[in-house]
This record gives sequence, C-alpha cells and structure tokens, in this order.
Amino acid sequence: MRANTMTELPARLVVRRAAPLKRLLLVAAAVIAGAAALYLVYERGRLDGGYDRISAAEQRSELGGQIAKLEKANATLNARVAELDTLRIGRAQERAELARTIGDLQAQVGRQTQQIEFYRSVLSESAATHGAGLELRQVRITPGAGAGRFDIHLTLLERTRPEAETKGTLELSVEGMAAGKPATLDQAALTDGKTHEQAFSFRYFQTLDEEISLPPDFRAERLTIEAQPRTRSGARPAAASGEQPPGQVVQSFPWRVETP
Repeated sequence: MRANTMTELPARLVVRRAAPLKRLLLVAAAVIAGAAALYLVYERGRLDGGYDRISAAEQRSELGGQIAKLEKANATLNARVAELDTLRIGRAQERAELARTIGDLQAQVGRQTQQIEFYRSVLSESAATHGAGLELRQVRITPGAGAGRFDIHLTLLERTRPEAETKGTLELSVEGMAAGKPATLDQAALTDGKTHEQAFSFRYFQTLDEEISLPPDFRAERLTIEAQPRTRSGARPAAASGEQPPGQVVQSFPWRVETP
C-alpha cells in the first residue's frame, strides 16, 4: 500500500506542471504565427498595391540627398542675401556721406566765390577815389561763448601797396552807459587785461577776430576800431602836431549784435 502511494504521487505532480507550460507555448506559437500571417498579409497587400520596399528605401535615400543639397544651397543663398544687405547699407551710407560732403563743398565754394568777388572788386577800385592806406571792411559783432561775451570780426585792406607786407596794431574800444553814466572800455578792459592791442601783418587783406567781454551793468552803444600801421623798424609813422598819424584808421560803428 505504501509503495503504490509513493509511485502515484509523482506522476500526478508531473502532469499538473507540464500541462500549463504546454498550453502557454502553444498560445505563444499561435500568436507569433498570427502576427507573421498578418505581416505577410500586410506585405502582400502593399505589394499588390504597387509598393516596393526596396524602391521606397532607395527613393528615401535619394530624397534625403536632394534635401541636403537644397539645405546647402539655401544656406549659400542666405549668406549671399546677408552680404548684399551689408553692401546695400554700406552704399546707402556712402551715398549719404557723399551727399553731405558735396553739400559742404558747394557751400564752401559759394562762400569762397563770394569772398573772391568781394576782394576782387575791392582791389580793382581806384585808390584815388577811396583814398590810400588801410581800410576797414566787413565789421561784424556776434554772440560769444557765454553771457556778456562777444566776437568782433573785421577785415583790413591795404590800398596803397597791396602786394607789400603791411604791419601794425589794432585797438578796440566800446562806448556806452554804466550806472547811468557814459563810459568807455578800452582793449585791456574788454579782454580782462589779456591784451592792450592786437598785432596784424598781411599782404592785400587780413581777417581778424577778437573775443571781448562786457560787464553785466554795461550797455554798449558804439564800437570804435583804431588801426595803426607800423614802419619797417616797428615804429609808428610820425604825425604833425595835432594831426592824425599817416595811415592811421579810426572808425566807429553802432553796437549791433547779429543774431545766430
């Protein structure tokens, strides 16, 4: 009885363990076979529809090469467009700068032409009609760099011998009212003691500029300019008693400041 029991127990255990594994393998095989059948059917359908896997792979490879070429060409074109934009901007800036330069040159030529015509007319005039020696021209007063400061501009001409070198000194003075009384400021007072006279040396003509300052309580009314030529030795020409030295020019002008 014991021997039979021990013999039957292992047989029942083996059957119970082997049956589920076999069914599992059969199910897996069926699933794989079904999937393979479905794939074959899928491939058969694509083949029947005219799809060629190898041709499609070759076409994808060819299209990939074309895309790479197009991307390279597109990058080249973008670089060219950027270069052309840079050139266009640079040329526009060059044209604008050239236009400004031409405008400045035209204005400069216009000013120089006017000056040439002015001095040509001055030098061509008869000395007998207008007198000999020094002459003042183009006296202007313009605002200076700060409050109470002014710039005096003038041109000196030599009529007797314009080709010879003319030397001398120039002194400025301003007449007006200060604290309700008449007052006169000389060159030293106008320049804060920096200069007492301004030297000049020229042939034909010379343009002079002098910066002056006026006290806040001073009301200017008249500008007086005294130009005194010098001899070659540097001395002033001798004058007869009570007479003005030869060649000396003293002229007064109303105080009118040009607006900018």
